[in-house]
Amino acid sequence: MNETGVLIAGAGPTGLTLAIELARRDVDVRLIDQADSHFVGSRGDGMQPRTLEVFEDLGVLDAILAASAEQYPVKVYLDGEFVTERWMSEPVAPTPAVPYPNVRMLGQSQIEGILRERLAELGVRVELGTALTGFTQDDLGVTAVLSRDGAEETVRAAYLAGADGGKSVVRKTLGIAFEGTTDETIRMLLGDVRAEGLDHAAAHWFARAAAPMDGVVFTPLAGTPYFQFGSPLGERETRASLAALQSRLDSVSGGGVRLHDLAWSTVWRPNTRLAEAFRRGRVFLAGDAAHVHPPTGGQGLNTGVQDAYNLGWKLADGSAELLDSYEPERRTVAARVLGLSTELLDKYVAGDEAAHRRGPETRQLDLGYRGGPLAAAGSGDLRPGDRAPDAPVVDATGKPVRLFELFRGPHATELVFGDGPVAADFPGYRILETDAADAAGTGTDLVDAGGHAHAAYGVGSGARVVVRPDGYVWSVARAGGPAAGTGPRAGLSCVD
Repeated sequence: MNETGVLIAGAGPTGLTLAIELARRDVDVRLIDQADSHFVGSRGDGMQPRTLEVFEDLGVLDAILAASAEQYPVKVYLDGEFVTERWMSEPVAPTPAVPYPNVRMLGQSQIEGILRERLAELGVRVELGTALTGFTQDDLGVTAVLSRDGAEETVRAAYLAGADGGKSVVRKTLGIAFEGTTDETIRMLLGDVRAEGLDHAAAHWFARAAAPMDGVVFTPLAGTPYFQFGSPLGERETRASLAALQSRLDSVSGGGVRLHDLAWSTVWRPNTRLAEAFRRGRVFLAGDAAHVHPPTGGQGLNTGVQDAYNLGWKLADGSAELLDSYEPERRTVAARVLGLSTELLDKYVAGDEAAHRRGPETRQLDLGYRGGPLAAAGSGDLRPGDRAPDAPVVDATGKPVRLFELFRGPHATELVFGDGPVAADFPGYRILETDAADAAGTGTDLVDAGGHAHAAYGVGSGARVVVRPDGYVWSVARAGGPAAGTGPRAGLSCVD
């Protein structure tokens, strides 16, 4: 029997993120996928600002930014005539607290490729053609049976994570209900195609003036000659057809655009589901195995990545307190996000013009864990469970540095605003309001030369803030008052 620390089923963005989180903490991990080859296609192609922050911590943001594109303007054509250009969301300027405020566009298979390269740097590779056929668990671990090339392998793991999609074998084996609905009355054809005659610097929406919501949309796929398309599916259509797609486009555009090379396609139905539980004993669910979203709002891939980001450091630690916090934290977030996606879908179905607009609620920067098991009640603008803001500061040598750079890595971080000792169990820094020339000059001193850190955290001199390994506030202790929040325990293995 082979042994590993964590066995992950499913090598999409969720499984890859979780494997990276564990591997960089020196946890023995295996990542399997039943597919014989890596997925090729766009599928989820929008990365929200909070996901970009996660990718910075994982060490893949530079590659993501180089390969991706900013949000595209949408050119609207009615009855074959150009009528306007609009944005789904107004571009937002970066701030010291929010360095990546806008969505970035990149096909899912390209995102996965970048994550696989990072995982390989950490010594782990995806095991393709390897199916999880069954498992049992006890108080000490999970015994799983894998099948590859007709041969079986038994693996003993401390934990099993199911990131194996909406048809999850892990969820079904656990007998966890997948509550929600599938609407068979609405069907869309999604896929990737080349389109001669379309500007690759913009998205394009073709429709009839009498039925503007019943149109065909084409969105460029960065770094490729393809567009991702979305089109209503006819009542008698059961699969993708280049000829049928061309015919529908011609009917709403008046011709002039030639389609070819249909590289990937799928039939989509509104499928909104939430697992009754995200955990049973030593087995966890994440991503589409735990929640399935309509594509409206671009929330599914992002929510799955952040499931993994929440779960990774907790599995590495293994304490009951942290493992017990995964389900209440992430299931609450998933329910909220599902509500948002469904609301946007309902607007599309109703023909509401507001269905095309995206506001701050889709960027996932305001999602947090206030009121959760690791976030005791607090007061003020910054409380336990909130996202920890970024801010530029200056280190003891006069070098500019960002707080996100200090948070990066598999550890918690303490920020002491003003005088006072820093933590001994994990990285800690004093943030001084004084001029750089007057700073004490120790290795942990930072100068808030622009006042951005004090403004973002709003805690005042003498306060202490502990930031979790996943970038959320763990505890806040203001000067003269008790700490709010559970804070890290001495000896927490994932912050050593």
